[in-house]
Amino acid sequence: MWRYAPALPILDDEQPVTLGEGWTPLCHAPRLGAELGLSRLFIKDEALNPTNSFKARGMSAAVTRARALGVTTLVVPSAGNAACALAAYAAKAGLAAHVFMPRDVKRPFISECRLHGADVTLVDGLITDAGQLAADQGRPLGWYDVSTLKEPYRVEGKKTMGYEIAEQFAWTWPDWIIYPTGGGTGIVGIWKACEELERLGWVTGPRPRLVSVQAEGCAPIVRAFQTGAKTASPWVDATTAADGLRVPVAVGDILVLRALRESGGRALAVTDAEMIRGMRDLGRHEGIGAAPEGGSTLAALRPLVADGTIASTDRVLLLNTGGALKYLDLLD
Repeated sequence: MWRYAPALPILDDEQPVTLGEGWTPLCHAPRLGAELGLSRLFIKDEALNPTNSFKARGMSAAVTRARALGVTTLVVPSAGNAACALAAYAAKAGLAAHVFMPRDVKRPFISECRLHGADVTLVDGLITDAGQLAADQGRPLGWYDVSTLKEPYRVEGKKTMGYEIAEQFAWTWPDWIIYPTGGGTGIVGIWKACEELERLGWVTGPRPRLVSVQAEGCAPIVRAFQTGAKTASPWVDATTAADGLRVPVAVGDILVLRALRESGGRALAVTDAEMIRGMRDLGRHEGIGAAPEGGSTLAALRPLVADGTIASTDRVLLLNTGGALKYLDLLD
C-alpha cells in the first residue's frame, strides 16, 4: 500500500506502521464469467491483507498518523474486521487499543483482538450502540477515536484500493466496480482515487460505474438511492449474517450516494441466502475464500446481468472485502 506514499498522509521523515498490507491480487474469474456470460469478470481479493480484510489499509494509515501525532491510546467501535485491524496495527505501533463490538459478533473477531492485546468491550445492541459507548468512555480519557469518518486518515488508506485497481488494469478503469457497503468508506475512497488519478494524469477515460451492495435486512443506502434522497435515514431492526453490513447508520451516506449517482451506478440489496450462495460459488468455481460481504457482490451481479444493465462485453470487478474463515459457521 505504501508504494503510494506520496499520495498518503505521511511526511518524508516518518515511517509507516505497516504489516505488508495492500497490493492484493486481481484475479480473472473465467468459470464464473462463463456461467454469467461475462468474459471479463475479475475479483480483487482483499482477504489477503493482514487481519484478513480491507480494513488493514485504513488502519495502517490511521495508526501511522496517530503515532506521529503523539497518540498513546486508540479506540474503535466495530462489527469485527475493523477491530481486528486496529488491534494488530496498534500492537505493531506499541499503542494501547480499546475495541467495542456487539455482543453477538462472531467469536473469532473477539479472540483475534485479544490475541493482539486489545481491550475488548462487548455491547448489547449494534455497532451504533458500540460507537456511543466507545465515545462516552473514551472522550473524557482523551482516547483517539478512529471510527469510520470520525478522522480523515482511514479513507486515505482505503483509497489505495482504487490506485491498485487502476494500476493492475494498466492505468484504465473497469466498466463496473461492485462493492459491499456498510459504513461506506470503501466506495468513498475508491471514488476519491478516481479524482486524484485524473488530476495526476495517470488515468484517462470514463470512470467506473459503482454498485453498492447491502443486505436486505439492513439497507439504508439502497433505500436512500432508490428514493432519490441525499442522506440515508437510520435502519430500524438491522439484521443480517454479514456483520460488516449490519450498519444501520451509514456515516458516509452523503459521500456514498454522491459517488453512486455521479458514476451512473446502482444500489442493490440481497438476501443472506444469496450472499451465502455467493460465498460458495466464489469458493467452488474460483478458489476465493470470501466472507458473506464478498458473496454479496456476486449475488448483486446476477440480476444486473440478467436485466441487461451489465453487458456481456463489460469489464466487471467484484471486491471481496474479507475472508471466509471467521464465517465458516454460515456454511454448515
